[in-house]
Amino acid sequence: MEYKDYYQIIGLNRTASQDEIKRAYKKLARKYHPDVSKEANAEVKFKELGEAYEVLRDPEKRAAYDQLGSNWQSGQPFTPPPDWDQGFEYSGFNEGPQQGSTFSDFFESIFGQASPDRYSSHRGHQGDYQARGDDHHAKIMIDLEDSIHGATRTVTLHSPEVDNRGHVGTHERHLKVQIPKGIIPGQQIRLVGQGYNLHGGKKGNLYLQIEFNPHPLYRIDGKNIELDLPITPWEAALGATIKVPTPTGTIDLKIPANSKSNGKLRLKGRGIPAKSPGDFFAVLKIVLPDGSSEKAQKIYQTMANELAFNPRANLGV
Repeated sequence: MEYKDYYQIIGLNRTASQDEIKRAYKKLARKYHPDVSKEANAEVKFKELGEAYEVLRDPEKRAAYDQLGSNWQSGQPFTPPPDWDQGFEYSGFNEGPQQGSTFSDFFESIFGQASPDRYSSHRGHQGDYQARGDDHHAKIMIDLEDSIHGATRTVTLHSPEVDNRGHVGTHERHLKVQIPKGIIPGQQIRLVGQGYNLHGGKKGNLYLQIEFNPHPLYRIDGKNIELDLPITPWEAALGATIKVPTPTGTIDLKIPANSKSNGKLRLKGRGIPAKSPGDFFAVLKIVLPDGSSEKAQKIYQTMANELAFNPRANLGV
């Protein structure tokens, strides 16, 4: 997927006002309209222009696009940066790719399929802004521990706004949010009447979609929590009881004899709390001792001589 420089396509810089974007679009649309244009690549240019205008004419889409930054070059390989839209407040355009879209993969990776009547903060290509009380959405990041115990956090949201000269920017606001115990990634917190209205007037609700910050120890799978647990070869072979960290405290975990690497030990109900709580899984990872010392080499050689072990037996070689 390639990055698309919508400002370059429409022939303006990033400081252009909404009126300047509208005028530039109309001029280029006349130039490249396939029904009248003599340009050899008119149809392609007209399609690119329409996509650029779909983004830049809408303050929400434009502010989201601008949030990607200005260091990308047109045609450069592009993947949306992780959590690039964290804290960005929008009225519902980001619902994922849909069939039948006429826009590029680049567009859909950010906005999903465009539908001005459904997603735009104003309607029609005439730029007639309308006061709306739409529900708004934003993604926020929390720690696993916030879900395990519940928490109160202050979140920073960036809401699109248009100044009196028609320039698009973002307004920063801070909200204190109660994180309910047991919430999982993908779930939402509803804040009644807290939606940001770009043009003033009645406000809708604000829905905060929850995602978790990466954790140094644990992985999250729905309500379940996983930990890669390093063990020694003799703990795997002979069995052992070892100390294991969990989000709610350290426990003693029994490793069965003859355990295999990547085997999972399940601790029922020790995942994310809920009416039906998730489970905690210790994923066993057998770690070999360093074989560089003389003592270690002798032990490994003894194992090689005395153990009838061929890990490649099932390969037929």
